[in-house]
Amino acid sequence: MSKLNTLLFSILLIYLSSCASIVSKTRYPVSLNSTPNNATVTITDKKGREVYSGQTPANIYLKSGSGYFGKAQYLIKFTKEGYQAKTVPITATLNGWYFGNIVFGGLIGFLIVDPATGAMYRIDTMQINETLGQTVAQADENSLKIMSIDEVPEIWKSKLIEIKSE
Repeated sequence: MSKLNTLLFSILLIYLSSCASIVSKTRYPVSLNSTPNNATVTITDKKGREVYSGQTPANIYLKSGSGYFGKAQYLIKFTKEGYQAKTVPITATLNGWYFGNIVFGGLIGFLIVDPATGAMYRIDTMQINETLGQTVAQADENSLKIMSIDEVPEIWKSKLIEIKSE
């Protein structure tokens, strides 16, 4: 074999000798939905960098790794004027196929390929559905506002007293 063939074979062997990289992905689909629709959604990674900005509903792909032996972590923020913002964290978890390197991939897959590509991690969250609560408008002290029970913020509901008519 020539030196070039040996080099190409070695590179191919490295890429094919990692278990999680063969049977898994490094980017995972996540569906983002909100009630009400058309909320602004912003995703930042663990370093605070914005990786996505758009409107709901949205279908995106998130990387499972964030560098050598680093698992991805994201904050997904939903905002819409007149509604309370919500933030949802997503953290990648260890991929079970990564341990297949003990049998199939060897040290190259266990210590180099899967940690470098991010295939040693996976994102299990496939869908996020968030309901944004309406914000309560500031009223002056002499005004009265009547709300339906759906408009009352969750933190106030425990303090409500039922009034029964006879």
